[in-house]
Amino acid sequence: MVHPRSELSERELEIIELVATGLTNLEIAGQLTISKRTVDNHVSNIFTKTGAKNRVALLNWAMDHGKICRDGFNCCALPPDAGTGPG
Repeated sequence: MVHPRSELSERELEIIELVATGLTNLEIAGQLTISKRTVDNHVSNIFTKTGAKNRVALLNWAMDHGKICRDGFNCCALPPDAGTGPG
C-alpha cells in the first residue's frame, strides 16, 4: 500500500512505465539520460512506497492501481492520486 505522505513522483511513474516495457535499470538510465545509480535509487524508492519486493510485484501493483495498462487491459483514465489512499 502507498502511504499518503509518500506518493509516487512523476519520474517514478515514468520509471514504472519503462520497467513495464521490460527495460533494465541500465537501459532506463540510457533512455532518460540519467545515471544507472539514479535509476537504482528510484526503483528502490518505488519498491518502498508500493510495498513491492520485486519487479513482478511492482507491475502487479501498478496494474491494480491503474498506473500502467497492457494490451488495452486496465487502461482507464484515473486521476493522478487515484489508488494511493487507504483501502
